[in-house]
Amino acid sequence: MDIILGIKVQDGTIIATSKAATRGISVLKDSDDKTRVLNPHNLVAYTGESGDTVQFAEYVQANVQLYTMRENDIELSPKATASFVRNQLATSIRSRKPYQVNVLIAGYDTKTDTPTLNWIDYLGTQVELPYGAHGYAGFYATSLLDKHYRKDMKVEQGLELLQLCLKELETRMPIDFKGVYIKVVDKDGIKALN
Repeated sequence: MDIILGIKVQDGTIIATSKAATRGISVLKDSDDKTRVLNPHNLVAYTGESGDTVQFAEYVQANVQLYTMRENDIELSPKATASFVRNQLATSIRSRKPYQVNVLIAGYDTKTDTPTLNWIDYLGTQVELPYGAHGYAGFYATSLLDKHYRKDMKVEQGLELLQLCLKELETRMPIDFKGVYIKVVDKDGIKALN
């Protein structure tokens, strides 16, 4: 019962992930961070089978950092990062042990000064969206995002929309997801909010 929400606003991208690590109806941990920093301007949020998610996120994180080291501290752009992750998931689905992982990649392209949000599922389907969700958040929050999202929103307005979505999730979800971690990716890098 993971929750992953992403909202791209004019000056950054906002990611929210639930703190609860669950198995069925049991909450195993109430402080599980379902994100990994890939480089200073790329953040991946993931959901899926618990073993697959951590292993895949660490694999992607290590490979993106390896690229940066090999290329004299040139970091992958959000588009290149999303393409790499999509390729890894698409290759994995054709193997004996595919990853059951869905991801949102929040990024900020420093060359074009634009934020990005990429939605990628376990089949390797990738699309850049203004907002996206995986897990139960998709069922309950998408209609609110459809109705209230605007392209000219700033981070503060995006956070207000996120709070509206979280309030709806708290009302409708059959289990307590123990709150959320909220992170913002902008031109200055990745910041965690309370």
